[in-house]
Amino acid sequence: MSTAPSGRPPFRADHVGSLLRPAPLRQAWKARSAGQINEADFERITNEAIRGVVTLQEQAGLQVLNDGEFRRGSYWLRFVQKTTGMGIRPAVFKFRDESDNVVEFTAPHVEKKIHRSGPITVDEFRFVAPLTRATVKVTMPSPSTLHFWRGTSFAEPGTYDTDEAFFADLSKVFQEELAELYAAGGRYAQLDEVPLAMLCDPDIRDKVRAQGSDPDRLVDLYVDAINQAVGGRPADMKIGIHMCRGNFKGKYLSEGGYGDVAEKLFKGAKVDHFLLEYDTPRAGDFSPLRHVPADKGVVLGIVSSKVADLESVDFLRARIDDAGRFINVSQLGLSPQCGFASTVAGNPVTESDQLAKLARCVEVAGKVWGD
Repeated sequence: MSTAPSGRPPFRADHVGSLLRPAPLRQAWKARSAGQINEADFERITNEAIRGVVTLQEQAGLQVLNDGEFRRGSYWLRFVQKTTGMGIRPAVFKFRDESDNVVEFTAPHVEKKIHRSGPITVDEFRFVAPLTRATVKVTMPSPSTLHFWRGTSFAEPGTYDTDEAFFADLSKVFQEELAELYAAGGRYAQLDEVPLAMLCDPDIRDKVRAQGSDPDRLVDLYVDAINQAVGGRPADMKIGIHMCRGNFKGKYLSEGGYGDVAEKLFKGAKVDHFLLEYDTPRAGDFSPLRHVPADKGVVLGIVSSKVADLESVDFLRARIDDAGRFINVSQLGLSPQCGFASTVAGNPVTESDQLAKLARCVEVAGKVWGD
C-alpha cells in the first residue's frame, strides 16, 4: 500500500466492506445451520466465494479490497464470537424503513470480563492477501458497537462497575488485534461506527435520556474509546471510521445529519479519515464537513448500496462539488454509503448492480482526482 499524503483518504475510490454473498454461499450458510454440511465443506465453499469476490473487486478497478466479509454472519457477529466474555441478547432499538416497517435485531452483550483469546480478523486478511496485489482492508465493529444497543443493560450486573472500565478492557482487545494484523502485513483497518451516527437522531437521543443516560456524555465516551482502541498503532497503518445509520435488507436504525457529533468526532478521533453516509436526505447536508481538520480525509458515501438505480457521473460530480463548499475537494474520495450485505441475506440489489456501482466509484474518482 502506497502511503497517501496526510489530508486525503488512502484511496480515492473505496468501499465499506460487506459485499453480496453469491447464491452457493448463502445456501451453504443455511445448510450448515441445518446440519446438512460439515465445517470442511462450508469452508471450501466460503474460500471459493472469496476468491470470486476478490476477482470482482479487481474487475471494478478498485485498488483496495477485502473478502466481502464472507466469513461473517453479520459485520459485528464474528468479533463478538471470538472475544471471550461476549454474548448476544435482544437490542433495545429496531430497524425501520420509510414506510415505518420495523424489524427487531440482536446485539452484543457482556457476560463476563472480556479479553482477546486469539485472532479475530487476522485470518481473513491472511487468506486474501496472497490473492491480490491490491491493498487488503480489514473491517471491525467500532468499540461503541459492543456497548450501545442494549442501553444501560449492556453487561451482566457486577461485571463492570463503570463504562470506562469496560472500554479499558475492550481497548486491549483492539490493540492486540491491530498489532497482530500489522505483523501479518495489514496496513488498513476500518472501524464501523453506528452508535455515534445514531446519536445524531433526536428521537434516539430522547430514548437514551429516557434510559437514564446522557447522549453527549456517550459521544465523548465513544470518541475516547476509539482513541484507546487505535492507540499505539504504527504510523503507517491507516485507520478509517465508517459512519453508518444501520443497514439491514435496506432498512436503517436512525436518521439525522452529523451536526451533534461532527466537531467532537472529526477533530477528536485520532484516525486518518472518515467514510460518511450521504446517500439520502436522512444524512443531512454537507455543512458538518467544515469541522474536518485539514490533515484528515473524507470518503463520501453518495452511491447507494440499497437501491439498484445506478447514479450518473454528472450527479456524483455535482454532489462532490457541493461537498467542496465546506471542505477542500482534495481531501475527498468516493464510495457506496454502506456495505451491500451487512448480513448474509444482503440488500435488495443484484451482483450486477453491485459491480456497476463499484466501477462507477472508480470511474468518477478518476475523472475528479486522477490520482
